[in-house]
Amino acid sequence: MANESDNYHYVGEELDVFAHAVNWKSYFRSVLRPLLRGTVLEVGAGIGGTTAVLCEEGHKDWLCLEPDAGLADRLRQRVGELGLSVSPRVVCGDLDSLEQTDQFDAIIYIDVLEHIEDHKAELISATRYLREGGALIVLSPAHQYLYTEFDRAIGHYRRYKRAMMEEITPPGLEVERIWYMDAVGMLLSLGNRLLLRSAQPTVKQVKLWDRLFVPCSRLIDPLTGWRLGKSIIAVWRRPLTNAGKSSSE
Repeated sequence: MANESDNYHYVGEELDVFAHAVNWKSYFRSVLRPLLRGTVLEVGAGIGGTTAVLCEEGHKDWLCLEPDAGLADRLRQRVGELGLSVSPRVVCGDLDSLEQTDQFDAIIYIDVLEHIEDHKAELISATRYLREGGALIVLSPAHQYLYTEFDRAIGHYRRYKRAMMEEITPPGLEVERIWYMDAVGMLLSLGNRLLLRSAQPTVKQVKLWDRLFVPCSRLIDPLTGWRLGKSIIAVWRRPLTNAGKSSSE
């Protein structure tokens, strides 16, 4: 990622297509929402698809960080149209655009970390802005063997597995949980990888996956113990110090 002065431009064109994935967004909202409290930093907010489903009453503040100036402008316009109970702030830039005193209870990367070449350094930088007891949350595409021309076209450096997430654990943070989601979607992605080799899903394909297969995954994923899926979620937490524990009691 880069700050605004670097004229960063996001190469992907899939954001509007995946805006139709309403069931998928509802699914990951159901598992992520309990982890979000207080002040939230959303890195790589794009056009606000994640903001719209996760930002709601109960948050003290929600900051959207987006390095692409064009996307940030669209996001600012959309924020005004969403009518959210908490009005998100939008900053065009990367982590270096934040104030050194900024602190958050949760920092989220939703389908973003795979776009960042030095992902380990990125997470280390993010921890500077995470309060004690706060959560660093990443949702990314899973399994490198599912990497396709679509991944390449939208600027994915990699897909993830559990061991990779463990390896990039930032110093000072502890792994709270790592799990997979969308087992049925993984089978569809494997079929695309081996047979269709589509470089860009269509709106029709996204709607088909979202309406028919995501609901199946919501039923199947718990039965697999969350060990299968085309997406992976990692949650790290900054432990409370003795002072932090005392103040929270």
